[in-house]
This record gives sequence, structure tokens and C-alpha cells, in this order.
Amino acid sequence: MSVLERVGLSALRRIDPEAAHTLALRALRAGLAPMPGPVTSPRLQTTLAGLTLPNPVGLAAGFDKNAEALHPLSRAGFGFIEVGAATPRAQPGNPKPRLFRLTRDKAAINRFGFNNDGMDVIAARLAKRPCDAVIGLNLGANKDSPDKSADFATVLNTCGAYLDFATVNVSSPNTEKLRDLQGPAALSELLNGVMRVRDALARPIPVFLKIAPDLTENDLTDIAAVASKTGVDAIIATNTTLDRAGLHGPHASEAGGLSGAPLFEKSTHVLAQLATLSDLPLIGVGGIGSPDQAYAKIRAGASAVQLYTALVYGGLSLGANIVRGLDELLRRDGFDTVADAVGTGKKEWT
Repeated sequence: MSVLERVGLSALRRIDPEAAHTLALRALRAGLAPMPGPVTSPRLQTTLAGLTLPNPVGLAAGFDKNAEALHPLSRAGFGFIEVGAATPRAQPGNPKPRLFRLTRDKAAINRFGFNNDGMDVIAARLAKRPCDAVIGLNLGANKDSPDKSADFATVLNTCGAYLDFATVNVSSPNTEKLRDLQGPAALSELLNGVMRVRDALARPIPVFLKIAPDLTENDLTDIAAVASKTGVDAIIATNTTLDRAGLHGPHASEAGGLSGAPLFEKSTHVLAQLATLSDLPLIGVGGIGSPDQAYAKIRAGASAVQLYTALVYGGLSLGANIVRGLDELLRRDGFDTVADAVGTGKKEWT
């Protein structure tokens, strides 16, 4: 981490978390963040649902909700970038404060509620995206929508031409009744609608499904079956959790989704369970803050990983550092490619 990044990170931690996030995006657009360009090697290069990635470490949705920093983020060292979530209509989200740092736990709790500029504004920004990066969009639903299921297809229809992949997000805990869409019947209807739109695009793209960590084994079995039957290309495991076990500090009981270090074990366990239930590619998310943790997700069954909350504590350069460290771990253990390591340690998590 550079001196400039260290000083900037220290300053941001002294102010309101959401204001700090806004300032971080402004600094990124102004070129004040590390931009090492693509970080890759023959070991790191991999494919995910037909996408060619320079490395398997991606930026999760939520950091750049409105696709405002696509160009600098494409140079930050990540193998792929996911923006959003986007909803059909712009919406302010839930009342503030709605983002809380749990510094001792290296975690965060948010209850944003899909605050975003709406699909039309986001589509216009995506139309000017860098062409040499892999960029996807997290699809969401408006809070007051009479048909939340249809919203996902609507967003994809508007933005799909500018994307390399799209993620169906039915696992955010911050939009009322959204997680109800993870049930087999509702999920099947929703995904079939999304896939019809995907197949009608001039350039059909992979569709991913992002699930919650707070699911039973029976839930996971149902979701894996529905995902396979509807033609989903990969599953992202997992979103934030409602669990509050073992947290510290004054914000530990705030409502919303918990992300960061405390989520690592729970999300990795779900990931490994899915690896035994499904042949679909998996993307591991939740609590990754080091090369060892990214490697553990891959060995548990992930073809690629994503991170976000750890950047709050480790800075944007953490992404590239994790990529380089992962390359060394693969070399150390004799793996010629990322794909060779996928699933080699899943028995440790099931």
C-alpha cells in the first residue's frame, strides 16, 4: 500500500461510512487510486461461463452501484468487475444511516435497499465502458414494484447490450420479500423470464444467480436444481448474512446484511455444499481479505471469487495484492492453472 493510499484510507475511516464511500469513488475517478492495470499470468488466466478472465479475482457489486468509475476500476487489477445493483426506476433506498463499520471485526452492515440511479442512467454509462475489461451488472427490483420478478428481466433488456454478464440478485436482505424469490416456484418463473430476455439479446451473455448464505441444505438442493433447469451459467455464493454471532462494537445489532471477515466460514461452507450439489461454475464471495482466503474459496469449489468489504480496511490495492499472492500459492502447490485447483479442498468445508 502506498503512502498516499494509507493516508487516504486513514482519513476516510474518520468520517461517516457512506460519505467515505462517495469520496472514495470521486478519488478513483480523479486518478488518485492505484491502477496497476491487468494483473495476470499463465497460471491466473481462466475462463468462467465462457468468459476469458486475466485472473479469477473480481470486484463484487455494491462498490460502484451506478457504473460511475468503470474506466479506473478496469485498471485496478481485478479480473472482472460487477456494478449495480440496478433497478428499473431510480430509487433513494432506505433512510440514512444505513452503512456501519465494525472495525474490530473487519466487517460492515448495510441496509441500503438498492439505492441507484435507475437502469436508463446506468445503461448510458455502460454504453461508454472500456472494451478491454469484463464488466457485468447486478440486476435488482424496485422496492415498490408490483411485480419484482419482472423487474430483473426489464433491467437486463435495457442494459444487456453493454454487458459481459448479468447477475440475478434475489438474496439481498434489504428489500422486503426479495429473498422470498429464492423459493423453487418463484425462482423458476423469475429465471425463465430473465433467460428469455437473455436469449433475445443480439449478443447473449452469461447469467449468474446470487444466493444468500442463510439457507438450509434442502434450500441449496432446490436452488441448484432450478438453476440447472433454467440454464443459469453460474451461481454466486454468497450475498450478505443476517447472522450476528460473535460481533463486537456499538453497531453489532444494526439491521441489514453483514459482510466482511465474519462471513468467510459460513459462505465458504455454502460454497462447498453447492460444489457437491451442482456442476455449474461457482463464484465465491464473502469475507475474502487475503490471498489465502481467495485460494481457500477456489479449493472449496469456486472457479472465481469476488471481494468488496475488505477494501474498506485494506484499500483498493488489496485486490491486486490478492491476485499476486494467489499466483504464488498456485505456484507453490504445483498447479499450472486456476482451474486445476478448483474443488481440490471442498471436503474440508463439507
